[in-house]
Amino acid sequence: AFGIRETRYFVDADVVAALQHRRFANDGTYNEGVEFITRKGKHIVNWPEQQYRNGVAKNQATGERFKAMVRTVKSLRNEMDDSKVPAAAPIPSFLIECLVWNVANSKFNHGTYSEDVKEVLRFLYLATKPDGTCGEWHEESDLKWLFKGDKGWTREQVNTFVLAAWGYVGFTN
Repeated sequence: AFGIRETRYFVDADVVAALQHRRFANDGTYNEGVEFITRKGKHIVNWPEQQYRNGVAKNQATGERFKAMVRTVKSLRNEMDDSKVPAAAPIPSFLIECLVWNVANSKFNHGTYSEDVKEVLRFLYLATKPDGTCGEWHEESDLKWLFKGDKGWTREQVNTFVLAAWGYVGFTN
């Protein structure tokens, strides 16, 4: 990343130079994403168009509750972090969006947002237990594993965060 200093023509900004990245299938088709290289030489590949498309589809499939639940859980995480709840610290915003994207559509659209939050957290807690089902989950782009490889987070951290979030909002069962 490099910075652009504010002038009377430009605002202060950080810019990341990205390359086009293509993942080819055996039939010659490909998914197009972006790639950048960190100062330490690590290649980071992201799929913004696929993530956007899948987020819109999930939001439509859940009666527009997906994005509302993402915002709610992100706000909850931020409040917990501000209150120095240790379980919130290692959970980035992007991870929360991916976690909620993996929640079954049937866990949305209850009578209230509070009921939806409860069902989303319950689903995430059970799925991230050691015998849970999250091992095959993907990021929202559906092109990268959520827990496989070096991600900067673990299933255990997510499970601890979800349990702490459950207690933080006062859910009892």
